[in-house]
Amino acid sequence: MNDDLVWLIVVAALLAGSYKIWQWAMDARETANRIARETCSRAVVQLLDETVAFAGFRLRRDAQGRRQLLRTYTFDYTGDGIARAQGFIVLSRGRLEAVGLAGGAS
Repeated sequence: MNDDLVWLIVVAALLAGSYKIWQWAMDARETANRIARETCSRAVVQLLDETVAFAGFRLRRDAQGRRQLLRTYTFDYTGDGIARAQGFIVLSRGRLEAVGLAGGAS
């Protein structure tokens, strides 16, 4: 096998892996956006900016000792149309782990 073909295969694999990671991130963000809209609707507050912001991630171990990636997103909302408050969403494997609004309004 010549070196150019090996290089092409490596680059293609890296691109495919990068795309998959990007797709997982976009799916998680869309899930967080949906949860933010639903949370604000239930709490009868207005979601501001109509989107969440990625705040970071961390690893933790589940009950079986396996590592899990937790993604945290924040979003802004208002209850009175003037004061801005911040909520948060924590996802693990695309599932909701925690959601909260300032003052416990969730």
